[in-house]
Amino acid sequence: MSLLPALATNLPAAVLSGMAALAYAVLAWAHPRMSVPQSRGLLALAWLLHLVVLLLSLFEQPARFGFAPALSVTAWLVLTVYLVESRLYPQLRARWTLAVLGTVVVLLALVFPGTPYPALRSALMPLHWALGIASYGLIAAAVAHAWLMQRAEKSMRLGTSTGNAMPLLTLERLTFRFVAAGFALLSATLLAGWYFSETLNHRWVWDHKTTFSVLSWLTMGVLLWGRWRLGWRGRVAVRTLYLGAGFLLLGYVGSRFVLEVLLQRAQIPT
Repeated sequence: MSLLPALATNLPAAVLSGMAALAYAVLAWAHPRMSVPQSRGLLALAWLLHLVVLLLSLFEQPARFGFAPALSVTAWLVLTVYLVESRLYPQLRARWTLAVLGTVVVLLALVFPGTPYPALRSALMPLHWALGIASYGLIAAAVAHAWLMQRAEKSMRLGTSTGNAMPLLTLERLTFRFVAAGFALLSATLLAGWYFSETLNHRWVWDHKTTFSVLSWLTMGVLLWGRWRLGWRGRVAVRTLYLGAGFLLLGYVGSRFVLEVLLQRAQIPT
């Protein structure tokens, strides 16, 4: 899909997408020279513009969704978590990374706005999608915290950790809280998917999305069990989390990317 049709479908959203991407990009570029209140304020502005873009897309006719909008919503949820946590934990430092992420996903959603679909097969389908996206967001937040935890652990080993750095145990505790919440929502997503599959197709449909989602659910379940029964932490826990998150990313985003970009095959989202 080219950029011009995407601009033509929803010009206000396209303009706001450009503004949000610019705000994220300016933050990524000027972050080292900005004070904490300035960078926090610019990130909040970019986050707000990003939110308006997402809200406008909800009212677009015909409605669209795909791999890039899913990534955009997921990144926005991660940014929301960060904005809240940075108030509770001022030591949390990830604005540059999140600004780069925000720039990429907003522009990606602008170029690949997703597949249009005229009607829903069930009025409750948005609930299934909302649960899925929320689980994406929470598990992505867990991955972000795991990355911060690895960075903090490396700083401690190298002796470069500062006194005001985020405590390692706090990062670990937050990581597993997000894993548990994401696992719960992913369980609800799979149950809802099973219900809709049985109702609409009269059978459980095993496709790439379902297979990778179930693999992610099993991996996250093993991770939580290992944490509870075996005390998993450090590299073992982080690598298992990355594996489960990778399966989840392949589940919807990966399969839709192949259909929309590589195969260029329009298909009603499910």
